[in-house]
Amino acid sequence: MTTQKPISYMLLTLLVVACCCGAAQAQAPAKAKKAQYNVSNLASLGGTSSGGNSINDLSWVAGYSRLLDRNRHATLWRNSALTDLGTLGGPNSSVTWNVKNTAGIIVGISQTATTPEPLGENWSSAAFYSTPHNVGYINLGFVWENGAMRGLLPFPGGNNGFATGANNLGQVVGWAENGVHDTMCVAPQVLQFRPAVWELGPPDQIHDLPLIPGDTSGAATAINDNGQIVGISGICDQAVGRHTAKHAVLWENGGVTDIGNLGAQWWNTPTAINQHGDVVGFAGDPAFVEGEILHAFIWTKDNGIQALKPLRGRVPQHVDSEAYGINEARQVVGISCDADQVDCRAVIWDHGVYPTDLNDLKGGASAFLASAKDINNKGEITGRAIDPITGVLTAYLAVPVQ
Repeated sequence: MTTQKPISYMLLTLLVVACCCGAAQAQAPAKAKKAQYNVSNLASLGGTSSGGNSINDLSWVAGYSRLLDRNRHATLWRNSALTDLGTLGGPNSSVTWNVKNTAGIIVGISQTATTPEPLGENWSSAAFYSTPHNVGYINLGFVWENGAMRGLLPFPGGNNGFATGANNLGQVVGWAENGVHDTMCVAPQVLQFRPAVWELGPPDQIHDLPLIPGDTSGAATAINDNGQIVGISGICDQAVGRHTAKHAVLWENGGVTDIGNLGAQWWNTPTAINQHGDVVGFAGDPAFVEGEILHAFIWTKDNGIQALKPLRGRVPQHVDSEAYGINEARQVVGISCDADQVDCRAVIWDHGVYPTDLNDLKGGASAFLASAKDINNKGEITGRAIDPITGVLTAYLAVPVQ
């Protein structure tokens, strides 16, 4: 359903800003000081790439870490302790979206031991694994609790599933295949898939969510404790965004609502929802059907959908923005990039249309913060950083300085 666009990062030298004090400046009103962050790299499973994609209010960071053999495993960091969550029998697994559960549950995706994939599909998860074993296996959404991982079954007739979020009411959301061979699927995708809610058991029970009338496939991406769910509705397409994400939608009270777009009928993807029902994500650009340029948005019940702009004053100019996390204070985190994805930076929108580069707020930390994927109600942020010396991609935790 979602996209992980190929991004290369240009490591920029630090800017040294000279502060001048003059009589006129002394009389000017003082500007509010922006929060500063202590940034720490998180331990890895031995490979050269890891990333934090989720942080809850217990400060649990979840994401992935690559092993020495290049395979990725879903990973949990608690109080700096590293836990390999394992897999469902295949070589790869990952936590890819923000999971706000605080009762000890983590959800994500995993390859199973079933290979080859019976219909030759790549499924939505291929973009979240490392080569050479990113395709060829059946994938299921998983639940990890009490130290064990279990798979979540798809709809009858389907092979693959994907879990994205979990609330504190025993509900997990995502998407899963059914048995319909859909002519609107783009090869290698064959089967239709629907937005799914699993009511955790035992036994775990799956049910689907309604689509926008006329649509045939979709996905749920996040859920809050009020039972509000966000996701996408569209056609089967390639099972990775694009026309599957024709509509960004909100499910509540048994119904589905199109929350709008920024001018395009593709890539309209909510990524997170807070307990107030505020939604963030990214929307397609009318000129880029393949999603080369995307635009961050925030949607609220009072104001509808509004664009969140990329960084200003960058060379090359930033034109792409994507929002991935929001907390109850409406602080939003994500990325800002130039058109060629050469310079991508972790950013925070703190009640403004334009963001702040988190690299300007991280004190003396040497790591270059390339993405921000989630923020909790303490203001703690996780994402992916780049070591400026080795080039290793590292999960990080950024904690506001009190």
